Amino acid sequence: MQGVPGQFDHSADRAQFRHPPHHAGVELYRAHIVRHAFELHCHDGFGLGAIESGVERFRYRGAEHLAPPDSLVMMHAGELHTGSAETAGGWRYRMIYIDPALAAQVTGEPDWWFDQAVRADQAGTREVTALLDALWQADEPIAFDSLLAVLLDRFRTHARVPRPAPAQAAIRFAPVIDYLHAHLAERLSLDQLAAVAGLSPFHFLRQFRAQHDATPQQMLMALRLSRAKRLLDAGEPPAQVAAATGLSDQAHLTRAFARRYGVTPARYQRQVGARLRP
Repeated sequence: MQGVPGQFDHSADRAQFRHPPHHAGVELYRAHIVRHAFELHCHDGFGLGAIESGVERFRYRGAEHLAPPDSLVMMHAGELHTGSAETAGGWRYRMIYIDPALAAQVTGEPDWWFDQAVRADQAGTREVTALLDALWQADEPIAFDSLLAVLLDRFRTHARVPRPAPAQAAIRFAPVIDYLHAHLAERLSLDQLAAVAGLSPFHFLRQFRAQHDATPQQMLMALRLSRAKRLLDAGEPPAQVAAATGLSDQAHLTRAFARRYGVTPARYQRQVGARLRP
């Protein structure tokens, strides 16, 4: 795309985002990744998708996972994860990221929970791939919403309802995550976060890593880039987004965003049709 720097080091790597104009809580994504390794990041919605070819390796909820061809991938909103190719030719896949509240509105069931991140399901995966492709091409809101309902029906067979009660550690660190969200643009210290949790700094660090499989700094960066994504989608200029999310400058935002989402901020805004604000 003219005027937009390349987002990957390898020419075979491709990634595209698309937003339906009538739903703020839905993001479609398709990609073929050969060399790029996605750093720890998160999405605001459920990540539901299908592996078309190749094998993906990713870390999620404290474990390493392999997603082979004809498998479904199911991740919860806000969960940190990575992503890289396990096979020489990379992996090709499609995803939808959907706000849990919208998913509950469509299905009539709140609090979906997936106890497996990867499910082998050849027939189901190919049907999901076709539905995601149809969603990408759907122009009319009624067509999109009808396809969305069918897609969520396909994933319903793999969901548990209601969601299990959170572990005590998750409850204890919830105020810390809230604090990070409220102070993304600030320089934070371990002492500040430990005080929120009511623990000594390094005891807090050990317990936080055990719960989230990430350091507080990695969580902070993931939340900063997730917030940056929302601001870019709303049309905020990248330089302002960098300042609003605690990144040093636009170049820092560009590097960090591309490492986590596979596209530069400028390319992302073009793909989703964001209108830049002055």
